[in-house]
Amino acid sequence: MSQVPSDASRTDLEADVVIVGLGPVGLFAAVLLGQRGYSVVGIERWPSPYPLPRAVTFDHEIARILSQIGIDSDNDSSVDFHDDHYYWLNAAEEILMEVDWVSKAPDGWRNRYWFSQPELEDRLRAIITSLPSVRLLPGNQVDGFEQTDDEVTVTFHEVVADGAVAVRKEGGRSGSVRARYAIGSDGANSFIRTATGREFTDLNFFSDWLVVDVTPEVMPTYRTAHFQICDPARPTTVVPGGPGRRRWEFMALPDDDLTELASPAKVWSLLEPWGLTPDNTKLDRAVVWRFQAKYVENWRAGRALLAGDAAHLMPPFAGEGMCAGLRDIENLIWRLDLVLSGVSDTALLDEWANERREQAKWYINFSADLGRVICVADPAEAAARDERMKAEYAVQSKLGPVSSHEALLGEGTWVSTDPLAGKPSIQGRVAHAGRTGRFDDVVGRGWFLLSSADAASPLSVAQRERFVAAGGRELAVGALGVAADVIDLDGTYTEWMRAHGIQHLLVRPDFYVAATAPDVETMRAHFDVVMDTVVPAQVGV
Repeated sequence: MSQVPSDASRTDLEADVVIVGLGPVGLFAAVLLGQRGYSVVGIERWPSPYPLPRAVTFDHEIARILSQIGIDSDNDSSVDFHDDHYYWLNAAEEILMEVDWVSKAPDGWRNRYWFSQPELEDRLRAIITSLPSVRLLPGNQVDGFEQTDDEVTVTFHEVVADGAVAVRKEGGRSGSVRARYAIGSDGANSFIRTATGREFTDLNFFSDWLVVDVTPEVMPTYRTAHFQICDPARPTTVVPGGPGRRRWEFMALPDDDLTELASPAKVWSLLEPWGLTPDNTKLDRAVVWRFQAKYVENWRAGRALLAGDAAHLMPPFAGEGMCAGLRDIENLIWRLDLVLSGVSDTALLDEWANERREQAKWYINFSADLGRVICVADPAEAAARDERMKAEYAVQSKLGPVSSHEALLGEGTWVSTDPLAGKPSIQGRVAHAGRTGRFDDVVGRGWFLLSSADAASPLSVAQRERFVAAGGRELAVGALGVAADVIDLDGTYTEWMRAHGIQHLLVRPDFYVAATAPDVETMRAHFDVVMDTVVPAQVGV
């Protein structure tokens, strides 16, 4: 990062990447880029971090993603989990559906965690203080964006908070950032999205809900830790809100006055049946949110890259909104690293946009479909729904709870004809170089080609050179007592490979499976498909 000489009222900077919007998505991007040594300027409109709850949950993929920056969700005081199922109940408290939030996912992390977004953002900012190449500029509003074939320029001015809005600071500084790329993580009303001419595709789902966050003096216990009440009189969500907190969500009914619905008197009347009163509970926040379902078709506009709510909006019924934004960044930064370092060309970024759009659309549609089941206020319609779902549950309950959802990536940097690819990779406990633990912690992160200990190395000399150029590592994996680079302590990898009839597993830096193969010939063919944009011939070795 460099500072261009300017007068006393201006701050003109140069960087590899400028990030507009510093919620969890933008902060996470700054961390990953800074840890790779890139110069980053992050611009945030609000002078101070927002202190109240927003997102409260994330899944196993995000737990794995956060572990790479030192946040262990299984052993962190700011993260909570409940080994309990997620029930959908009707007004009579009969079970309509049971979702498995007890089991661990194949990557070794729990299916569901609960947290405080302000605390997570504090953690991310604390990590950034250790990264000298990252500079954050809170209290600055972006007011201009331009780009050429080679760079972007973002202009901004200093602001102060005036209630719920940010206004220009009298006598405040202004400035600019010239950078090679811009990441627009500036939310649903994204300046960068508007400036690049991108628009939302609206799936025409919306529903107003009162969201209530509380801190009880004594944590109440209910039938289960998390459940959905599909009562047409008032659909209600009851979930944890992170350590020491709970969240309720109450659907706004057609005759509700939204201002009155969020008033303290009304909020306490809704909480009273749950045993919560002003005498035993602190009301942290009560706000009416409109749940929506929207996405942008093309997330890359030249050197501008949209992420998080700037690129997609989804109802919270699957708990995947913030998760989607962090997936955007995890998928993007390893690509941007290769592009900035000259290993890859920009086609790799187009594949990012396609992969993430299609996966985000899956989650948006999934969440909206859940909402259409939940948001039923008509008693007759609800009764028909209940009968159908009770019949389905009668069958399901004999088979076990519904498994957590799994969405494929859109076509991109993986072999789309491989039924095991385009999904999160497995992870088990291993021993390597004198250490034991989760694979990511013991062996590392990045590109990996894992092969059975008894299989021949699948890559040709030329392919191996391309793989090394991308930072890839080839490793043999075997059970205890077998000569291998990585010892599979619990049989996670050897059993998975045996069950699927494969000997080779190609894993990307974002932990997704790029390809698998039963033999050398197939792996070589799949490898070339994947590496075509990662290390293209005109750029590669």
